[in-house]
Amino acid sequence: MHHSEVVQKAQGARAAAKVLATVSSADKNRALHYIAEALEKEAESIIAANAIDLENLKKKESYTKAFYDRLLLNRERIAGMAAGLRDIAALEDPVGEVTGMWYRSGLQIGQVRVPIGVIGIIYEARPNVTVDAAGLTLKSGNAVILRGSSEAINSNKALVAIIQNQLVRAGLPRESVTLIEDTSRVAAQELMRLNQYVDLLIPRGGPSLINTVIENATVPVIQTGAGNCHTYIDAGADVEMAVKIAVNAKVQRPGVCNAMETLLVHADIADAFLPAVIPALRKEGVEIRGCERTRRYSPEVVPAQEEDWETEYLDLILAVKVVDSLDEAIEHINRYSTQHSEAIVTENYHRAREFLNRVDSAAVYVNASTRFTDGGEFGLGAEMGISTQKLHVRGPMGLKALTSLKYIIYGAGQVRQ
Repeated sequence: MHHSEVVQKAQGARAAAKVLATVSSADKNRALHYIAEALEKEAESIIAANAIDLENLKKKESYTKAFYDRLLLNRERIAGMAAGLRDIAALEDPVGEVTGMWYRSGLQIGQVRVPIGVIGIIYEARPNVTVDAAGLTLKSGNAVILRGSSEAINSNKALVAIIQNQLVRAGLPRESVTLIEDTSRVAAQELMRLNQYVDLLIPRGGPSLINTVIENATVPVIQTGAGNCHTYIDAGADVEMAVKIAVNAKVQRPGVCNAMETLLVHADIADAFLPAVIPALRKEGVEIRGCERTRRYSPEVVPAQEEDWETEYLDLILAVKVVDSLDEAIEHINRYSTQHSEAIVTENYHRAREFLNRVDSAAVYVNASTRFTDGGEFGLGAEMGISTQKLHVRGPMGLKALTSLKYIIYGAGQVRQ
């Protein structure tokens, strides 16, 4: 019987996962170091493959400079990917950690961390995801099936070939990391429904990719990435601090999921705060779309439309709204947010507590920029993405997020009465 590429590779991944589940940390780390070395050594061949992808992209009418930049690989970026793998090798191995042990009816009952198994990753043009994802899944004892976009196919093939050779050199199964080379919709759809072989899907990319996966997959999915993030400036906030946080959250890197998209300002501080923050944002090239009350403070503020409250701009554009109370701010956030990262700037302990308790997002800040929501910044080392859903894992996903638990029970002949 002829099996499709997807099914064949998924079967290989399933077999590899069984082996990886019991591999020692030392062996996994050796493989990560081998891959890091090989990426640096073979940088020229990776850049040559990447150049083909870049040339093909230029032939398309609709490509953007940002897209080109995400696709581009150079020596510096390859060195960065290699450094990332060495960082992962230095992290604690989560597999085999006993998270608790207790006695009951003479039985010793415990829980131990185990790999999830086969993880499928469907992602867009960033070839660095190929290496990050391979490193994180390998370290956590999982096999990975990568399905990148057609724009990055040559880069991804070159990277995966290098990774697979080094896995074999380290004595690990080649199929621990596989790439679906068929970039058609059909292949992606097939991967999304392979419950028999795939334990988890992680889509990484824009909203349309994530929605497609959520709507079509029968394999469990972790939603990552969409970030309509808010910062609320409370009455009596320290204005200087508030300006610094707001500007950083918007402009330090506008194109990422933890950048602020909406700024909410309490009416009682608007007179002090808005005349200070608007020029500071304009100086950084930010277009401000404000409610009626915000527009009173500057002729440069354009009127905000309803869709501005729900838009993740990923650009130097910011929606600003004046609110009359903490309640109104929290209601606005819980209505429009994608449950990623939100912040309150306040000097009031009770309102800070209330904001932390009532705002329903993966990361909630008091007096700091939302830009810190990141695996590296939180001390998890590398990350697989930022989960905005609640099952199993939420927020930056480090190595532990790629594991599950199983019960282990030691008896001495007990039978149940």
